Amino acid sequence: MLEAVVSSIPSPTTAWQSFNIGPLTIHLYALLILAGIIVAAWWTHRRLTKRGGEPGVTLDVVLWTVPLGIVGARFYHVFTHPHDYFYSGANLLDVFKIWDGGNAIFGALIGGAIGLWLACVTPKHKLRFMSFADALVPGLLLAQSVGRLGNYVNNELFGLPTRMPWGLEIPSSNKAFPAGLPEGTLFHPLFLYEIIWNVAGIVVLLLIERKFKPRWGIFFGLYLIWYGIGRSYLESIRIDPSEFGFLGIPSNVWAAFGAIVLGLVVVIVQARRHTGAEPSVYRRGYEWSPAGDDVHSEESESAENAEGVAAAGTEDSDTAEATSRSGS
Repeated sequence: MLEAVVSSIPSPTTAWQSFNIGPLTIHLYALLILAGIIVAAWWTHRRLTKRGGEPGVTLDVVLWTVPLGIVGARFYHVFTHPHDYFYSGANLLDVFKIWDGGNAIFGALIGGAIGLWLACVTPKHKLRFMSFADALVPGLLLAQSVGRLGNYVNNELFGLPTRMPWGLEIPSSNKAFPAGLPEGTLFHPLFLYEIIWNVAGIVVLLLIERKFKPRWGIFFGLYLIWYGIGRSYLESIRIDPSEFGFLGIPSNVWAAFGAIVLGLVVVIVQARRHTGAEPSVYRRGYEWSPAGDDVHSEESESAENAEGVAAAGTEDSDTAEATSRSGS
């Protein structure tokens, strides 16, 4: 009786997953990932420039972080799901088909962090790693939310069976559909849960930022704690977990625990190391200022030098006069 009245969330058909423009096949999953990157870059740019960052510096960082983030996301997924890609008769080129889904956020964070570090140590900018990470937080959560729509389009990232009204329909032909379950079984829509959790995180963390002004990487540490808490639960009820685990706990749940611990360490250590206000998003000696300020600074410096020369000339005259009087 209950099954007759329970509604559900339908999954998009395969026709939604891609479309053709001439000889090109455009995958909606890839477009959503790209949209998330653009949104995150735009929001980070606005936040960073308000804190003294040079216009355009965010794009320079993106050129490092996005490619390495994509590589890290794909490598992490393949590493934790080897039986999906390495078996008798497998097409090894499937490893590189990121548009089919299978891009792990923890791998993206690791790869992106490496890219950010490389961007921060380049002689061109010398940004503070933690300052950029703080500016990135809300844009990153929003990008993750947009990316989860790609999981919905690809019929992936769903949880245990449920009879809740928001249960997700998954066709039995899906490779992750559990054997033995009847056609029409509904599943927890983990992609939707994560979208809600991420959007809630944006609101909560921005309220914290407005009240307490966390800097020096503390804000990014709070992101790691927030995201790790939500992701640890979602991974624990996921139908398609990673193939590796420890003590009966999947590796992705351990990774979420690791994010929480790392976030706590960052918050505690940075709060103790830096008790004052963050002076700049750049490392000391590499601060950027608008061209007008540079001109003003040069003019001020010239005026100060002129005054110094005049003062020195006056002192020399006084000294000469004093010497003359002594001699007479």
